[in-house]
Parts: sequence; structure tokens; C-alpha cells
Amino acid sequence: MINNFREQIERSLRATSQGPMKAGVDLAHDLATLCTSDDGLDETADRIARLPLSTLTELTRFITARFHLLNKLEQLSIIEVNRKRAANSSAESPRPESLRAATKALRDAGLSVADVKKAVHRLDITPTLTAHPTEARRRTVLDKQTELALELAKLGDNRLLPAERSEIECRIDQLVSMLLVTDDVRSKRLDVTDEVRNGLHFLTTTIWDTVPRLSRDLAEALGEDTHPAELHAFLRYRTWIAGDRDGNPSVTHETTRDAIQNMRFEAARLWDASLYKLQRELSVSSRRMEIELKPGRCAPVHSESSSTGHHQYEPFRLRLMDIRHAIHNDDTYTASGLEADLVLIRDELNRLGLHTQANQGPLADAIIRARAFGLQIATLDIRQHSKVHEAGVHELLLLAGVEESYSDLDEQSKLDVLRRELQTRRPLRPIDAELSRPTAELLNTLKVVREALRRDPEAIKVYIVSMTHSLSDLIELLLLMKETGLAHIDETGGLVSQLQVVPLFETIDDLTRAPGLLQDMLDDELFRSHTVSTSSADDPVQEIMLGYSDSNKDGGFLMANVALHKAQAEISRVGSDAGVRVRFFHGRGGTVGRGGGRAGRAMLAAAKPARSGALRFTEQGEVISFRYALPDIASRHLEQIVHAALLSEAMPAGDSDVPELIASLETLAAHAMQTYRGLIDHPEFWNWFVSTTPIMAIAGLPIASRPVSRATGSELSFDSLRAIPWGFSWIQIRALVPGWYGIGSAFNSDEPSVQNAAAVVQSNSQHPFISTLLDNAAQELARARMPIVRRYAALAGNSPITEQIATEFDRTKSSVLSLTGRTSLLQQSPAIEEAIADRNPWTDVLNLIQIELLNRQRENPEKQEEIGTSLKLTINGVAAAMQSTG
Repeated sequence: MINNFREQIERSLRATSQGPMKAGVDLAHDLATLCTSDDGLDETADRIARLPLSTLTELTRFITARFHLLNKLEQLSIIEVNRKRAANSSAESPRPESLRAATKALRDAGLSVADVKKAVHRLDITPTLTAHPTEARRRTVLDKQTELALELAKLGDNRLLPAERSEIECRIDQLVSMLLVTDDVRSKRLDVTDEVRNGLHFLTTTIWDTVPRLSRDLAEALGEDTHPAELHAFLRYRTWIAGDRDGNPSVTHETTRDAIQNMRFEAARLWDASLYKLQRELSVSSRRMEIELKPGRCAPVHSESSSTGHHQYEPFRLRLMDIRHAIHNDDTYTASGLEADLVLIRDELNRLGLHTQANQGPLADAIIRARAFGLQIATLDIRQHSKVHEAGVHELLLLAGVEESYSDLDEQSKLDVLRRELQTRRPLRPIDAELSRPTAELLNTLKVVREALRRDPEAIKVYIVSMTHSLSDLIELLLLMKETGLAHIDETGGLVSQLQVVPLFETIDDLTRAPGLLQDMLDDELFRSHTVSTSSADDPVQEIMLGYSDSNKDGGFLMANVALHKAQAEISRVGSDAGVRVRFFHGRGGTVGRGGGRAGRAMLAAAKPARSGALRFTEQGEVISFRYALPDIASRHLEQIVHAALLSEAMPAGDSDVPELIASLETLAAHAMQTYRGLIDHPEFWNWFVSTTPIMAIAGLPIASRPVSRATGSELSFDSLRAIPWGFSWIQIRALVPGWYGIGSAFNSDEPSVQNAAAVVQSNSQHPFISTLLDNAAQELARARMPIVRRYAALAGNSPITEQIATEFDRTKSSVLSLTGRTSLLQQSPAIEEAIADRNPWTDVLNLIQIELLNRQRENPEKQEEIGTSLKLTINGVAAAMQSTG
């Protein structure tokens, strides 16, 4: 079927590319054919060099559109494969990574149904949408691509009449032609309001529909007459959009307030439609049955005694009308009230014997949504850099006459001041004292948080502190929260807080120090009481966020992975010894270099002490578009996550990390990091990177409100460049250095200690963590294209950096093949291997166009803007070809 779809797309591309565009289409095919062998790259580059800018632009547009359409076809292929697997599955042979597969594995391991249900009750999975700048496509392009996929899927219906098939094919042609003439690059940078709107699009469509579907699937997998609405909210969403202000001056207290209001408005709109549908469904008459519906949380605006309309004898409909009224008009009506009111309806329907209506269908879906989405759609996180908090506290202490030079104090002196001030009832800020703009903004943000929590306790739950290096970085925020009424000392001397303060460990050094810092957090009476107050005295939970992108940029692929793996194990042990459960928040990106890959497999490869069914993870940029544009893809993605979470939570056995293996991994990682730092700290590296990659053009892409760097213009440096554009640049030139660099040197070292470590790791190559790491590296190596990298490197002239990368690539490829025992990098994934080979010639053409444009831009500075526009199109094109940005 997919081959038929592909033929349809190719026909549509040719049919809609007539007139002036036809020559460009033919040329694109000719150039791609030349690039099927490396020998054709020179001729292709020569032909491209002779083409005018307008032709290069048209070539780029066509090839980019072609890749967008192929990407949708691959999604349809995934859906088709899963449907076939589902059709061929059975209770004894369930579909791989399905919910049935998870429950069967647990029962086969000796768990009873009751034990499995207890494990399900402990699940707490929280995907978190972010506005990180990794989605290069415009919303209008995404919408057309999604509609195209849905139209293509219709063609798979064998019952279509000829006229119906013709109509669908005509619509496909229309969509393809519109994609070819629609701007790929935005005319202006996204603002925060745009980002909120984009996030809400997925939350209010695919995600809103998929969460109840997943609950139904899990209930069915549990069996024994389990009803979906009996399950707790094991899957809930959060968002950083308009809450993450770290390095983004566009996110202010006003944009945060607006985002909260927008989410509540969208929730009310969705609830009104959903409850109206349920209202139409529940037409049970009190003249036909003796209904005893108990009073609810919503005000009784409509009742049988007061109603003289059509619903006078339909108490369920009247109650639902009351609920709808409360959602729109009663600021005191909460998500828990909504859930309680819906459960009352369910209980009464069950009492009346209407079990199907009570436990399945619209009412069950509504109860599930009340628990998962509440009246806010998603809970908002706040994030800010630790230095901002320190500066705010410094200013307030100075104004209060408490301490003149807080920022210059050592750690213990800072803690002494902070603890003393937390115990003091008076505010720090004198009445009418003027504050600096950053400190005023910081306090205004906390006041917005307080206002939101007064209306809905689920609106915001955590405040994340970026670049947490010490305990004072966290206590400073608690003091600021006390200053704004979000925290106070109770009669027992404990600190009661409305928000949990969450550290974010991002660098290799921070990950190494993280277990000790958690110990300090839990040993500190005030911080521990804050943790208890934001979770439970019986079952205290402290959230810890781990940064995958910055740790990779800091230490390289192998060191980042090993440091994260070890940190999770040690942090979990510290929490367990202190009687506190640790909930990890994984700040993963879409690419392997930023913690991407198969999330479910990564969860099961975690260190045994860190495996849990309670976790959070980020969903960023193009990952959101890929996973949530189509309902079946969203459902499969979440199914795999829940499958892994359930096994992580309940599976009694698992591979443990023996001390010798961890020590060997650390030895290899240290050597790999030394090799990696030898690259990026080389005196010629930065000039080579800026000259070789399109980083300056990436910096100008209007794909997000957040700047790509902490500096601007000539101040751009390795340290100031964010991890996302860092990875984006390597993907553009097809080097993918963040996904493999350093492994080869580590496993080919002449040092005896490193050789011994390599032997230990090789003997454990089937360990889940090691096999996952090697598979991820193999995929990035397979996607890399060294002949293209060398052509980009020629832009920088002769440099030792180029050979350094090429040599390490060869070493790493050889090492990965040896460790895995494979003859090709993707021997275990032939479909991916075939897809890469199919894409390479067309991607090569885009790369060669991009190289030519970089050359022309540098040789013709007076045409900087004109060429720059076309250059940005090639960046979008390569991103589509590689199916990833940063």
C-alpha cells in the first residue's frame, strides 16, 4: 500500500509542477541521479555552480516539498505496520511494545492481576511540551502535510467508488501544488503567543483525543472487567511554553499570565463541546426510572423543580448543564469538583443498571479527561537561571539592610543568611522601594504564579532552576517565594510551599555533584520540609531534572551518556536512603546527541535503582509535530512509553550494573571526553566551525522566540552557543558529531587501563545500556556522510580539524561494528538502512546547493540578504531530509 502512496505522490509532484517549474523538477531528478554515486558529486557541484540563484531556489523548494511528503509517507507506513501487527496479534502473542505485551510480561514474571493493577496505580507519566527552536516548518505547512496524510490514508479503503477515489486524488494534487508554492520560511520570528497557540493546537486536538483512547487500551489489557474510568490519571501533560524564561527575554510575567488564561479558555471550550455531547447522550427520564442523583459540587442553576423546558424530567442533562455553566462562570469550580460531579453521574447510572453508559463511551472519556486535563489542559512549569535568582536575592538583601555583598559570600555564609531570612516574618522589600527591572520582573512572575494557584492548584506545580550548582541556588528561590506569599514557615518550624523547587543538572560537573547535592537538599530541614509539603508526608517525592543537550555539548556523546546513567543510579540511592522517592525529569531532545532515540528503550536501559513508572520527559520542536500530528502515531508513541514505564515500575528482575562495568565505562568516557575536548578546544576549531557550518544563517531563522545564543553578533562563541543550534549545525553538514564523536578513540587507546576497560565493556555489549548506546551511535554514524562533510570543510580552507573528524569517524565506525558484531551499521534495522540510502542522493543535492550559496554569500557581501533568503530555504530542506534539526 505504501508503494502505491509513493507512486501517487510522485505523480502528483510531476503533475502539479508544470510550466516554469517543470524544468526545475526534471533538473532535480537529474542531479539526484548523479549523486547516487560519490563520483557524481563533483559533476553535480559544477552544474549547481553554473545555475542562477532563482533556479537554485526552485530546486530547493521542490526537493524540500518532496522530503516533507516522503516523511508523511513514512508515518503512514508506521501506522500500516502497527495495524498489521495488531491484526495478527493474540492474547498469547501480543503486538511488541503494546500494553498487552507489558501486562503479559508481568503476569509471566509471576505477578498477579492485583499486583499489576497496583503497579498501574503507581504510574505517573508526564510528557512536557516545550517551545525549543527545533521545528523549522510553518504551521500552514504542517497543516497541509497532515491533511495530505489523511487523504492518502483514505486511498487505502478498498470500498471506494471510482468517483470517490478520483475526488481524493484531485485533493491530493491540490495539496501538493499548494505546498510547492507556499513559503517554507516564516516572514517573522515566532513570538511567545504564537508558540502558545502551536502548543495548544496539539493539546486540544490529538492529545485530547488520545489520552482516553490509551486508558481504554490499558483497561482492556488489564482485563477482569477493568473499566477505563477506574484507572487513575497515569498520563498527564505539562508545558514549558510561556513558562521557560531562561535566556528568553520574550517570556515575561504578562506572557505567562496570558498563557494561563488561554489554556483555561481552551479547556472551557473543549469541555463545553464534550459535555454537550454527553448531555445529548444521557436522555434518561425520571418518568421512566427512579433517579436519585446526589447533589454535586456545581451550583444547581437548572433543576427539575425550576425547569419548564424540554429537559424537565431529565436530571442527568440538567446536571450537565449546571456543570457547563460552572466551568464558564464559577471561578471557584475546580478540576476535582468536575471529576466528582461526573463520578456522581457514573455512580447513579451504575445504580440504575445502565453499566455500559456509566463505564464506557463519552462519560468514561469525560472522567478520564477531568483527571488528566482538568480545567487548564496542561500544567505550566516555570524555569529560570540560578544567576537571576541570586541577583534578585542580592538586591533585596541590600535594600533590607541585611547584607551588602551577598553574591560575594561563600556557600556556607550564603546559606546562613538565607536560612535566617526564611525564619523571619518581615518582608525584605521596603514599601515603595524601587527595584531593578530584572528583579521586578522576577517578583512579578512569582505573583502571577500565586494568582494562578489561587484559582487552580494544578495550574503550576514546579519551578525549575537552571544551572543548579549548589544548595544556595535552590534556597534563594524559596526565599523569593516567601517574599511573594508562595511559601511560609508553619507553627512547627517547617517550610510550607505551594511550588516544588526542582534543580536542573546540565553539565558533566553538575551531574557528578548531583548525588551529593541531593543529599544536602534532603539533610537541610527547611528544604526537606518544602519537599514534603509539595508532595506527601507519607510518600515524599522530589523531582530532579537532567539536561541531556548541555551535558553532551560539554562532555561529548559517551561521557554524557555514562554521566547521566551513573547520576540517575546514585541520585536514586540517595533518595531511597533518605526515604524520599526521586522523580526524574528527562530533558531530552529529538536527536541522539540530545538524548533522543527510542524513549521506551532508553527507560528500560536505565540503571536498576532509577527505573520507575513515575517520570517526566520533554517533547520538543519537530518531535511534537512528528509524534502528535496524526492520532495513530500519537497513540503508538504513548503506548510505547506506558509499556516501558509499567515494566520499569513492576518488573521484578533486570540487569544490574556491576561495579567493574561502571568503572570501565567511566574510564572509557573520560578518554572519549578528552578526545572530544581536544576537538572543540583546538585553537582552530571555532573558526573552522563558523566557516564550515551555516550557523550564522541558523541564528537568523525565525523559528522560535528564544534566541539561539546567549550572545549576539560577533560575540557568538562556543560557550555562548546553545546546545540546539550546536546540534542543528552538525546535522546540516551531515557530520552529526554530537552523536558519536570520541567512541573510536576510547576503544582504540594504547593505554593499558583503557584497553582493559574496553575489554570489560565488549564482554558486556548486550547489557541494555551499552546496546542502546551503541545502536544510537550506529544510527548517527549511518546518517553521517563524510564526502559531504569534506565539501563543507573546504569552505574553511586547509585545517587539521577536518582530518581529526574524518579519522575519528573511521575509528568509531570500526569500533561500533566490532562491538556489535555486525557487518553494517544498521544490519539490525534494514528498513532504516534502506531509507537512508534512498534519501542520500536527494539530500546531497540540497547540501551541494547550500555549500554553493555559502560560497556566493561570502564572495558577494552586497547580496547578503538576497542569498541569505535562499540559504535559509536549504536549511529547512536539509532539516526535512534528515528529519531533525537540533
